[in-house]
Amino acid sequence: MGVMISTKKHLSRRTVLRGLGATLALPLLDGMVPAFAAIRQTAAKPVQRFAGFYVPNGMSMPSWTPTGEGAAFQFSSILEPLTPFRDRLLVLTGMCSKEADPRPGEGDGDHSRAQAGFLTGAHAKKTGSGADLEAGISIDQIVAKEFGKETQLASLELALESYDLVGQCEDGYGCAYSATIAWRNAKTPLPMEADPRAVFERLFGASDSTDSRARLAQLRRDRSILDMVSGQLTDLQRSLGQGDLSRLTEYLDSIRDVERRIQIAEAQSDRELPTVHQPAGVPASFEEYAKVMYDLLALAFQTDLTRVGTFLYGREKSVRTYPEIGVPDPHHPISHHQRRADHLEKLAKINAYHVKMFAHFLEKLRSTPDGDGTLLDHSILVYGAGMSDSDTHYHHHLPIVVAGGGAGQIRGGRHLRFNNEPPLANLHVTLLDKMGFPVERLGDSDGKVPELSGV
Repeated sequence: MGVMISTKKHLSRRTVLRGLGATLALPLLDGMVPAFAAIRQTAAKPVQRFAGFYVPNGMSMPSWTPTGEGAAFQFSSILEPLTPFRDRLLVLTGMCSKEADPRPGEGDGDHSRAQAGFLTGAHAKKTGSGADLEAGISIDQIVAKEFGKETQLASLELALESYDLVGQCEDGYGCAYSATIAWRNAKTPLPMEADPRAVFERLFGASDSTDSRARLAQLRRDRSILDMVSGQLTDLQRSLGQGDLSRLTEYLDSIRDVERRIQIAEAQSDRELPTVHQPAGVPASFEEYAKVMYDLLALAFQTDLTRVGTFLYGREKSVRTYPEIGVPDPHHPISHHQRRADHLEKLAKINAYHVKMFAHFLEKLRSTPDGDGTLLDHSILVYGAGMSDSDTHYHHHLPIVVAGGGAGQIRGGRHLRFNNEPPLANLHVTLLDKMGFPVERLGDSDGKVPELSGV
């Protein structure tokens, strides 16, 4: 391997551009490598990212579970959109969330327990009043405590439905259990942001004024964050090499595209629903909504503003409809399919639609260079649900996918089937170990999953 001798001016890894209240973080550029570096930047230890993705109301399991095992498996109809990423995927069948099962005397509440236990492996406390919440710290927040020491944001919590953390939502279970999947500790659920505009402003800044009229006037001036830092951008671009210039141009195009889509959504919301209290910036199309939020998470990873994220497609018992794919029925009632073929087919369509959006995110990561690979190569992503058969609220044989290369820690391209029903938390403990944050136990974990590395 050759040695890179660089005499270029060194750009700080935390270099940002500022202007008129806007702050623009930059992606990792070659110019951020210290001068006279003794090794190539691409040979340095890659930065890892972690994110968890939750879909509500279980799965149409006959259409989810792949055929075959190991490297010879065949994608199911729901998972088919993930075919291009086969070498960066593990499909796990047979893991369970026993802590989502009811304890004696608890009765209903399977939805709340399913969601609360997905990343925590903990049992959601039933209080009767909805207050006095208790679950457990989630894997994302264990990672955030460490990764957050080197980023501006410890973690980013995103959702495609907005719900309050307070009150009672399901048979004595607090609304917080179905409003988030991220728990800072056993008593502290983290709110999730469902408004793309709010996420964008958190990442890249907003007006110095908090007055609503001033912020509206700023939007109407149709000035983007790139316009606000244009002078510094021009100076920076003059100093970059060709490789960095190309990388920066692609990144800026991504930012401008997200801005444009948010502005269009805001304008359409004002025209089409003037009397509805809909968060500004939320597209009417679910597909566009999901893609904008996914693109924001990708930008957050690309700029190293954060290395940890959680993504909630919808709360448990969500009644969102999907007429655009031929499912005008509310999601939750359809999930109680009673083995009816037409209901299972509709549920499978919803499940596949969600996977399609996830595939969009994977493509974003795969197409974004990062050191000696891509963002997808250096990420660990856990996608799935807290129940399998939604009709019976079954918390065993969960539908789980692990995507990303984990910076060389995970060997993909396989379907792993477990016959002894290991806790899902065993997966989390294993992933923490691979990211360099070993813990003895998380939730109901009782071991590790050595098969992830193929050893």
